[in-house]
Amino acid sequence: VQLVESGGGLVQAGGSLRLSCVVSGRTESIDVMRWYRQAPGKQRELVATIISGGGDTNYADFVKGRFTISRDNAKNTMSLQMNSLKPEDTAVYYCNAQVGKIPKRYDYWGQGTQVTVSS
Repeated sequence: VQLVESGGGLVQAGGSLRLSCVVSGRTESIDVMRWYRQAPGKQRELVATIISGGGDTNYADFVKGRFTISRDNAKNTMSLQMNSLKPEDTAVYYCNAQVGKIPKRYDYWGQGTQVTVSS
């Protein structure tokens, strides 16, 4: 499984960005996809989750009501629509794909895309 993110950039507070993650390889083997982010000097944190098949989603409290995760299986793409951006949303955003479950769980990562929100 290979993941390539795009869509990051510089935006003013209150603005919007849409991140995309193009998925290739054994896409049918993916059980869960997630967006994570990591700000300078901080640990990587989970932003949003989407489950394959049913499409159930889950969000971190700090993005609920502002971010929307989605997946287009026909285009092998996962997206993160980010609205009402805040300076504290500034981070490198990473796409993650989970194949299998513990104890045979494998995680794949993209290279990350920088999001910078100016005040």
